Parts: sequence; structure tokens; C-alpha cells
Amino acid sequence: MALVMTAAPAAEPISLAEAKAHLRVDGSDEDALISSLIAAARLVVERTLGLALLTQSWSYFLDAWPERGCITLPLTPVQAVSAVRVHAEDGGTTVLDADGYAVDVLSVPARIVLTSALPSVATRSFNGFEVAFTAGYGDAADVPQPIRQALLLLVAHWFDGRAPVELGAGPQEIPAIAAGLLQPYRRVRL
Repeated sequence: MALVMTAAPAAEPISLAEAKAHLRVDGSDEDALISSLIAAARLVVERTLGLALLTQSWSYFLDAWPERGCITLPLTPVQAVSAVRVHAEDGGTTVLDADGYAVDVLSVPARIVLTSALPSVATRSFNGFEVAFTAGYGDAADVPQPIRQALLLLVAHWFDGRAPVELGAGPQEIPAIAAGLLQPYRRVRL
């Protein structure tokens, strides 16, 4: 299984001006740093929670269609599924008719259920099935306020403590107050 971003979000969930106001920074000397911290905070939150905060497009590839006939998408919230494609061994691609599958974007995680037979074509060995979908809450104003506040707290934490990060040393801690704000958005997995 592979998850590939096909269109990145157009903006960040918090603006540079919001972050600077939160940090009480007046000048523009730190703008590049603060902008990079905003992007890093979004990526950490999205990766940790399996969320897409802003509208973005993805392709989810599978080697085979699950025997149960149901695919669960790895990101939430899902806005829409735009296409389900079957990639043939010979390089051809077949787009499944939307009537051949049902999409449930209200469930967490979102799921796709096959309602008709798959085309009888030899699929490529790896990534033979592709689900193209759009995920995210929408634009910055649609991101839940607790997540936006957690992002501001993360930016402030990293801005104030500019210590070097040792790669491979394990996960970096998120401040407890930010983690508490993000807790309701964690998916419980059994």
C-alpha cells in the first residue's frame, strides 16, 4: 500500500500574521523561520493523527482489492473519491464506473465498497489498484479551533526552544497542552 499526495494544500491552517501575534513578534526578521515552523507543525499533526487539515488530493495504491470488497482510506476527513483505477500489467489503465462502487465519507475511516465485479484484467504486481480522493476539513477557517490552537502552541514551543534535533533519536515530544488539544482527534485503533 502506498499513499501519494497529488495536490498539496494551497495554504497553511494558521497564517504568518496569526503566528507572529501569538509569539508577540513585531519585525519581519524571523518570518522565514516562523513560516517553516507553521508548515512543520501542520505536517507533524497530520502525520500523528492521520488527518488532512486542509483540502488536498491523494492517491491510495493497493496491490490487490481486499477479499471483503471494502477499502478503508488512511486519511480523514475524506471529502470525496474522484476515481478508482485499475492499472493493467501492460501499462493500460481502466477507470471504474462510479456505479460500480459505493463511497462512505461519513464513517471514520472513510470506506469504499465494491458493488459490481472488477474488470477481468491482469493487474500489475504492485500498486494495481488506485483510489484518487480529496481529503481535509476545507480551508484554514474550517480547521477545528482546538487543532489551530495546538498548531500555535507547537510553533511557540519550537520557536522558544531552538535546540538541535537528533534524527533517529525517537519521536520528539509534543507539549502536553498541545497534545491535550489534539486528543479528541486521535483515532482509536484496536
